[in-house]
Amino acid sequence: MNGTPMTVDRWRAVAAATGAADRAAAEVGVRLAYATAGLAAPERIVWAASPRAAVALVRELTDAGASVRDEVRTRPWAEERRRVHDELGPRGWTALWSSTGAPLWDTTRALADRIRAAVVAAAVDELGGDSDGAAAEEAAAVRLVLLDAVLGQHDAAWLAAFDGRGDRLAGLTAVAENAGWWWPYEKVAVMCERPVELHRDEAGRLDRGDGPALAYGDGFALHAWRGMAVPAEFLADLGGLTPERIRGEENAELRRVMLEFYGYERYLAESGAQPVARDETGVLWRIELVDDEDVVMVEVVNATPEPDGTFRTYWLRVPPRTRTAREGVAWTFGLAETAYEPLVQT
Repeated sequence: MNGTPMTVDRWRAVAAATGAADRAAAEVGVRLAYATAGLAAPERIVWAASPRAAVALVRELTDAGASVRDEVRTRPWAEERRRVHDELGPRGWTALWSSTGAPLWDTTRALADRIRAAVVAAAVDELGGDSDGAAAEEAAAVRLVLLDAVLGQHDAAWLAAFDGRGDRLAGLTAVAENAGWWWPYEKVAVMCERPVELHRDEAGRLDRGDGPALAYGDGFALHAWRGMAVPAEFLADLGGLTPERIRGEENAELRRVMLEFYGYERYLAESGAQPVARDETGVLWRIELVDDEDVVMVEVVNATPEPDGTFRTYWLRVPPRTRTAREGVAWTFGLAETAYEPLVQT
């Protein structure tokens, strides 16, 4: 009764699919989803190149009618889950989810969250120098439109759990297999193309050092390094990094990306750094500079593992007077060395 690896692999491929949507097949799925919900087919189906473009299109519509997302997506899912849960029992349902949807859930959810955040940010950016109040209103308006979205291919996790178990979700499945996000309204369905590029690391996080990690055909894109969102112009400058440029970066997270890209060993070798102290909190490094104060950094390892099981190394810039790693870490918390007694080091 449980899902098979083939089911998971198939839906993982659906979630990661790039390239042009099969519009004809997706539109058949839309009409089937409406019919399954007991609704008349939409009078029009219109397409957008990206979620950002789709949101803009939805906001311009004056004849779409009310959202029917609950009827088309939420209720069928809830009813099917209840049916399968009753059929298999609590333990059977848990086993089914563990073997199908669970392996896909974190990755697809994180990607959907990143897309939503990027859509909101892009809309706010278009306001330019308008007031904070206008920016907040714009962000709220965009988030409301995003609430009406069905995630198509990025609903792969929960669709995998019901794969082959009935026809109730056949319309939603057909859309997911052939297109990206979509917005169902009474009279109009707004459909979104899939990305044209998707780049991830071995842990499934968005990751690319020489371009967008996720990109749509109209230029809407997300840039990321090992899962961390970064500005596009930041990535463009990575090829010309020097130890001096790294030392001059004030943003700790961006400095970490620079160090990872440049290479810790290379950075330390080329900067003339010397380890001067070690203790249970980390390693203290010192770079002596001519006509400037020393650059002193603490190398610490996060006690919490990353999704891929590795442990992230952080480099903390601390005052030149720092003499021990413990003193440096304490300083980042605004504490004296003697007052720094962490219960759990993170």
